[in-house]
Amino acid sequence: MRSLQQYIDKAAVLVEALPYIQSFRDRIVVVKYGGSTMGSGAGEREDTVLRDIVFMEHVGMNPVIVHGGGKAIDDRLREAGVETRRINGLRVTDEATMRVVEETLFGEVNAAIVGEIEALGGKAVGVSAKDAGVMSVSKHFAETDGGKVDIGFVGDVDHIEPKPLFDHIERGQIPVVAPIGRGENGESYNVNADTAAGEIAAALHAEKLVFLTDVRGVMTDPRDADSLLSTVHGDEVGDLIARDIIKGGMIPKVEACVHSVKAGVRKTHVIDGTIPHSMLLEVFTDAGVGTQIVQ
Repeated sequence: MRSLQQYIDKAAVLVEALPYIQSFRDRIVVVKYGGSTMGSGAGEREDTVLRDIVFMEHVGMNPVIVHGGGKAIDDRLREAGVETRRINGLRVTDEATMRVVEETLFGEVNAAIVGEIEALGGKAVGVSAKDAGVMSVSKHFAETDGGKVDIGFVGDVDHIEPKPLFDHIERGQIPVVAPIGRGENGESYNVNADTAAGEIAAALHAEKLVFLTDVRGVMTDPRDADSLLSTVHGDEVGDLIARDIIKGGMIPKVEACVHSVKAGVRKTHVIDGTIPHSMLLEVFTDAGVGTQIVQ
């Protein structure tokens, strides 16, 4: 049986959250969800990230989810006997691969996220950024020592049309966006989900952009929990990349954060999505749990 003090402590937490709930009411928060923070399949586990997002919706915030799906895509390509190659970390995407990417991202991963949100009592809608006219792109060419290389249907974002997302938000829905871009002639292009999240946050003039990953944030020494940088300013990022403190998959996340704050997003965050309720801890408490990147 719980003691009176436990209930008092819980009330204190709610009181601490109140100013944040008030200040973020009706504000847009873009969440990049995917990778190691995402369940490997629909319904396999309760996901505190999605529960947190439903909570945010119910207290008056307007969350928008942009998701990846690399593991599911790898699995489907393997089943189809399609070889996966990468250049500079980007998947070489021929026509056959792009069909699998689109079917998996929107038809499988996106539908699973929408289903889980609705099972938690939220109201969500699946959005293909291509079909909804949200994201227009041009072909990306990978830079290599031998020059530029055509890696197929991989896109660079040219323009984000935010109106379809604003329309869903006004209807009280959580848009769940699959980062598939539309090419000049209507082709489907695969777009890095981190980059897409940053561009969408900028176009929506979001209050916050949150990247969920499997590390605590930007750390000067990954082996030392005390080396977490709680705040990084945009003009420090180049030096941190040069010093190999920000590297690998963290680079596109942090670069998207910098782009977003320059475009008007007030704060961006990189947090460990594997920590239960890390979203709420970052948004609704004084301390926070990750790294915020600010202008």
